[in-house]
Amino acid sequence: MITHLNRSLKQSSLVAFGLGLSLFFTGCATAPKVGSFAPRKGDEIVVAGRYVHTGTPVVLWADPGGYDAYRVERRFSSLDKADWQTSQEEVKYLTTPNRYNLRRSGLTPEEVERVRGGGWDLATLQKVVDQFVLHYDVCGTSRQCFKVLHDLRGLSVHFMLDLDGTIYQTLDLKERAWHATTSNSRSIGIEIANMGAYGNEEKSPLPEWYQKDADGLTRITIPERFGDGGIRTPNFVGRPARNEPVKGVAQGRELTQYDFTPEQYKALAHLTAALCKVFPQIKCDYPRDADGRLLTHKLPDEELENFQGVIGHLHIQTNKVDPGPALDWDYVIGTARKLMGVNDTSLGHLRPRK
Repeated sequence: MITHLNRSLKQSSLVAFGLGLSLFFTGCATAPKVGSFAPRKGDEIVVAGRYVHTGTPVVLWADPGGYDAYRVERRFSSLDKADWQTSQEEVKYLTTPNRYNLRRSGLTPEEVERVRGGGWDLATLQKVVDQFVLHYDVCGTSRQCFKVLHDLRGLSVHFMLDLDGTIYQTLDLKERAWHATTSNSRSIGIEIANMGAYGNEEKSPLPEWYQKDADGLTRITIPERFGDGGIRTPNFVGRPARNEPVKGVAQGRELTQYDFTPEQYKALAHLTAALCKVFPQIKCDYPRDADGRLLTHKLPDEELENFQGVIGHLHIQTNKVDPGPALDWDYVIGTARKLMGVNDTSLGHLRPRK
């Protein structure tokens, strides 16, 4: 009996040892090799050091052709004049080498001390971020936008959305970018390439940027002084989603604006969905009145303090009207909800973006 038991134990040990060797060698075969590169798919944004897929092209600040808001030097000055000392002498708005700082609102002193060196965890970031702020850049292209923000004004934004739908991320979302005054600590910001909205009394750049082809279709015409505009898609022809300019009201003013491109709408909807997924406090909705219609003015301070969701710059400051009357909020939010798997018909018919 004892001999039989010993034999069974030996056999069990050999089986276990064999399985262990099998798992070990199988694991080695599938584990990343030392020194190998981990490929990206090209649709990731960075949230507290982690990659998050969006389903739309994203260029990070560390990628070739990216825009890096962590750098002190002016991006578009000649190299011999790009250093901080020369920059602050030549540009009066550059009063600090930083274009961003630490999110502190909503954190305890202990949490501030823990993350001040950059070591944010996702749960802590999710606790303090509850707004996604939409801007138009009045620069026309993302390259020009970064030049104005970074080189000339000492400001920053997390994302820029170019005419061809390319999203550029300039900072990890853990950073407090300087784009929306009182909402900076709690928000993520995006500058959408668009020349903006204008009243009848204002000098408008729209005729220079929007012209009609022989067939009557409106196209975006980047002025020659901006070269190719830095558009990433070769031979890209940008067209507003609606052929004619859009008129509407913002801050009580009648304004005219050309629509965003279909490529921008698609990318913005994907990014909105991703952010609302990752940050549960960003509700996938916009500021509405009692009848469910978009509010077109600054929110009262108490309402702004309590609002969690997707918001325009005009809802934060009385002197701003972006993203302007052309933005189809229902399309952006409705498409984002569909991407999130939310079955919602409250927004009615969504106009297709071709």
